[in-house]
Amino acid sequence: MNSLYENDIFKDGKINGYVNGIASFYGCTAEFNENSVNITGETIASVNMAQAAIEEFVTSDFEVLYTTPSGRQIKPKTYGQKYYVDSINKSELVICSGPAGSGKTFLGVAMAVKAFRAHEVSRIILTRPAVEAGEKLGFLPGDIQEKVNPYMRPIYDALEVLLGPELFERYYEKGLIEVSPLAFMRGRNLDDAFVLLDEAQNTTCEQMKMFLTRLGLNCKACVCGDFTQIDLPRGMKSGLADSISVLEKIEGISIVSLENEDIVRNPLVRKIVAAYEERDRLNLYE
Repeated sequence: MNSLYENDIFKDGKINGYVNGIASFYGCTAEFNENSVNITGETIASVNMAQAAIEEFVTSDFEVLYTTPSGRQIKPKTYGQKYYVDSINKSELVICSGPAGSGKTFLGVAMAVKAFRAHEVSRIILTRPAVEAGEKLGFLPGDIQEKVNPYMRPIYDALEVLLGPELFERYYEKGLIEVSPLAFMRGRNLDDAFVLLDEAQNTTCEQMKMFLTRLGLNCKACVCGDFTQIDLPRGMKSGLADSISVLEKIEGISIVSLENEDIVRNPLVRKIVAAYEERDRLNLYE
């Protein structure tokens, strides 16, 4: 069974990867021809559902996900971000890669806060590997919390924006929001929680497997990382890359790849990322 859907947005090909992902979610395939997409599937029902989802994705406005205490409205700003948010809504596990400034961490935390405030989960667990710049926790001064804080600062900042400092502190003190290094996840069972693993490019394959096998009942997980910012020892495979290759065809898991077009930080960041990518591309031929 097949169905043809036309829209001029398909001409430049920028969102075709996301449309492919939507079709695949319903067990269909998508073939593009200039300003149209042909959706093919085994049943009329699956084709119709895929087409309806694609049409909604292409034509609907970018909806507000959450409004902060200061009145700031949080919503996706690009089709890539919209696909990312939709994937979090649909799937139990989302693995998202993308460049700096593409919103993968902030939107992931926003979706966690949204689920928590809607009582869909009873707690938020945010974690990241503590390996930035090659430093180890033991070399930093202070107790374990003081050692961990510098690594967790980006997540604290996002939570303070989304909840306000006072409400974040209240939830944190009650244990309803937990921010901790990945090493502390070993041996745990994460039930009734929204779990976000940030900086996943710096996990080893063993650490990633350990984290993913912690997921329990009524648990939604989001894994975020940037392949251009790997701080692992040279020659060690990233757990993020490994997980994508191993899990990409499993039902209930969505793989999202954000691009330079999704960078919504200072416009200069997009130019910086593009310049480094061009330099790396040229180095391949030297």
